[in-house]
Amino acid sequence: MTSSAGAGRSAGTADIAETAASYEHARDELASVVARLESGGLSLDESLALWERGEHLAAVCARFLDGARERVETALKNSAELADQ
Repeated sequence: MTSSAGAGRSAGTADIAETAASYEHARDELASVVARLESGGLSLDESLALWERGEHLAAVCARFLDGARERVETALKNSAELADQ
């Protein structure tokens, strides 16, 4: 029974690490896209494709950050409720 509880905690920790890695990957790729666009010298088609990729990556990052914000707000609410008891 202890091993299954430990496995649950490990899986949760792995999920958080995977989420952080995914966010960091999207953020880093977005920074690379922005740098390429800012450097210039691209054709219009290349610029548009990069812009579209950047928009997608920005949306991915926003979803990660929104989820993190919700988790923090929930934790704060739960903490306040426990303090009131």
